[in-house]
Amino acid sequence: MTFPRASGILLHPTSLPGDYGIGDLGSSAYGFVDFLAEAKQTYWQILPLGPTGYGDSPYQCFSAFAGNSLLISPEKLVEHELLSPDDLSDRPEFPLHKVDFGSVYEWKNKLLPEAYKRFHQTTSVDLRGRFESFNQENEWWLEDYATYKAIKASQDQKPWYEWDDGLKLRRPEILKVEAERLYEKIQAEKFYQFLFYSQWAELKAYANKNGVKIIGDIPIFVALDSADVWCNQEKFKLNADGSPKVVAGVPPDYFSKTGQLWGNPIYDWDAMRKDGFHWWIARVAFTLRTVDIVRVDHFRGFAAAWEVPGGDKTAENGRWVEVPGKELFLALKRALGDLPVIAEDLGVITPDVEELRDGFGFPGMRILQFAFGGDAKNHDLPHNYVKNCVAYTGTHDNDTTIGWWHSQAGAGSTRDAAEISREHDYCLKYLCTDGDEINWDFIRAVWASVADTAVAPLQDLIGIGTEGRMNLPASDSGNWFWRFMDGSLTPEMGERLREITETYGRSN
Repeated sequence: MTFPRASGILLHPTSLPGDYGIGDLGSSAYGFVDFLAEAKQTYWQILPLGPTGYGDSPYQCFSAFAGNSLLISPEKLVEHELLSPDDLSDRPEFPLHKVDFGSVYEWKNKLLPEAYKRFHQTTSVDLRGRFESFNQENEWWLEDYATYKAIKASQDQKPWYEWDDGLKLRRPEILKVEAERLYEKIQAEKFYQFLFYSQWAELKAYANKNGVKIIGDIPIFVALDSADVWCNQEKFKLNADGSPKVVAGVPPDYFSKTGQLWGNPIYDWDAMRKDGFHWWIARVAFTLRTVDIVRVDHFRGFAAAWEVPGGDKTAENGRWVEVPGKELFLALKRALGDLPVIAEDLGVITPDVEELRDGFGFPGMRILQFAFGGDAKNHDLPHNYVKNCVAYTGTHDNDTTIGWWHSQAGAGSTRDAAEISREHDYCLKYLCTDGDEINWDFIRAVWASVADTAVAPLQDLIGIGTEGRMNLPASDSGNWFWRFMDGSLTPEMGERLREITETYGRSN
């Protein structure tokens, strides 16, 4: 797929402002779309939308298909008479500048069952019909996910590989008994998915109507404790007890001297190949019904994956194992046609990764924050960009641009003080700036580049420091909770972004 010359903003919906503890799919999301449209932006890029588990990472979800019920808008439920205004009156005093996931989870786990109860009392034939249609259209993944979630709740939220053998190994007679016993809980989980996807479809339609396309995200791996692995154990490299033989990660890198140990199970690609990559085709097809374009996370893992022994505590002892990525993407292209894919080709990029990416014409990524650590040949410097790439000031894994500018040795990366100083000097010279508005210097440099697509995290537009960082790779706490405050998106900021966008020929 050929991408037009355009630009956009990266912001996960959890980071939207509002009164209910977490950004959601309500009025703030529509307001953000309006801001993007007025600033002539073509893209709203988001992180994975799945239901998050321990650690709250959207890259460790309970399902590759389900939506995060924490994103369901309470005000929309009131609007559709599934809740009353009184139902929202007992909400806790949530912090406005960050997500307190524990408090939000506890409150919404009381609120959503109330909406389900109200649904049982509704006389709306339309609402009941839409729920039934949603169930029928999505039964192929929804039944497994809802059953998994209901059983997990009945097991004190223990991961599936710690359940009794009958449940863990999905023995039909045991599952039948559990499905009957937990029928209402399973139906409730289906209803929450119906609410999420109804609200998301309305928001996406509004964005598209206003000229804004959604760039979604497909993590290459799925969480070990997920409906995907529980229901497809034969497609992963697992031991008989459900524990992983090997897990995913990357070797030592910019972010960690011991590598990043993600802990996700590794696919058994021979098993995937036997049915023509059916699970992957279903996953990508479903995601492309949910968003307009997909960024494929850790694209290099489709050429070779870093496999770490299951019991290791760091990623240092892994090894590269070949992956049939070309076969997979050929199967996807045969089944789905031209693929609107962005390849996250960061990290250890070898000729086989480049061949895979370029063979399918996928644009890769360039990150301006990575540009100043070498010399003039550094491929992240704007003068080395190619048209078919997506240029970022930084990503959700980077510090904000202002945070990066003020970074200290050993904090957030493996750079020492001398390296940071050299980067600063080169950056000032390259961008011909005094650094007073380094965030806008970065935006202008990326927008002015030859790259077809330019993207900046909203944090760089607002101009905040490390307090706005979304994620620090190789850490397991303190991530994903940033929110921007009401009033942060000023008309002056929108006008400035619009001017830069029009100046460099990226307006939608």
